[in-house]
Amino acid sequence: MSELEKLAERLGALLLERGEWLAAAESCTGGWLAQSVTAIAGSSAWFDRGFVTYSNAAKVDMLGVPEATLDRHGAVSEATARAMAQGVLAHSRADWSVAITGIAGPSGGSPEKPVGTVCFAWAWRDGGCEACTCHFAGDRATVRERSVHYALSGLLERIGGLPLLA
Repeated sequence: MSELEKLAERLGALLLERGEWLAAAESCTGGWLAQSVTAIAGSSAWFDRGFVTYSNAAKVDMLGVPEATLDRHGAVSEATARAMAQGVLAHSRADWSVAITGIAGPSGGSPEKPVGTVCFAWAWRDGGCEACTCHFAGDRATVRERSVHYALSGLLERIGGLPLLA
């Protein structure tokens, strides 16, 4: 079992114990988080759905991300990640959501947002939402894998009060 699947298994056990659901919105990870959680047998009891919103149009159409947010902050921003995470809750039965949007490379970066910049947001049904930005070194696959790891670890921290596993 991969490290990502071990994290997903811990997360699933916690969500089952609480009787709660998860859904995700992914851009640069292209569904890798959803793949990791659905690799766990029985995940249909706690994982509702995943949205792969790679384009800006998909973010707007599927999650209701305001075009003004994308215009003002860009797709790779905490504001967009927050809007994605909140859009997941509005378009699912999930109690918890996570959103990932970033620049995995090898191209697409800028001085302000270099390759490896990834924004995350976690939202929950009672209206809470937290976001952060990380910078991961490595090639495209490494940035994507570390992003999924960080997102799953962030869910465990927020849902179960467990320390973040960077």
